[in-house]
Amino acid sequence: MSAPTKTRIIGELTEISFTVPNAIADSLRKVVDGLLELVPAMPKRAVNEDGDELYSADEVFPDASPAMALRGLRVREDLTQKAFAERLGIRQHHVSEMEKGKRAISVEMAKRIGEVFDISYKVFL
Repeated sequence: MSAPTKTRIIGELTEISFTVPNAIADSLRKVVDGLLELVPAMPKRAVNEDGDELYSADEVFPDASPAMALRGLRVREDLTQKAFAERLGIRQHHVSEMEKGKRAISVEMAKRIGEVFDISYKVFL
C-alpha cells in the first residue's frame, strides 16, 4: 500500500511526493506525467543537453543561508575557524557567530570573505 502523500511548498510551486510499491512506480510516474501535460499553466522545467532536468539552488537547498555557505566553503577549503579568522583579520568567535547566523555578515565582510574563497561576495548576503 502507498504511504500518505507529502507536500512541500517551494516558491511558487508545490512538491508532492508519495511512496508506492516498486512494481507500479514506473507506470504511476507515466500516469502523473500525462496528467501534468494536461495542466495548461504547468511550467516546464529546463533541461540540459543530456535531457536532465535542471533545479534551482533554492529547490535543492531550501534552508540555505549565508551562514551555511560560509561554513561549507571554510570546511571545503580545510580551514579551521581560527585560520580563517586570521586570514580575515578578525577574531575566531566572530567566524563562529557568522556560521551560526548569530552575527550578520556585512557587505564589507562579505567582500573580504569572497576574496578568500575567490567567489562572488553576494553569496554571503
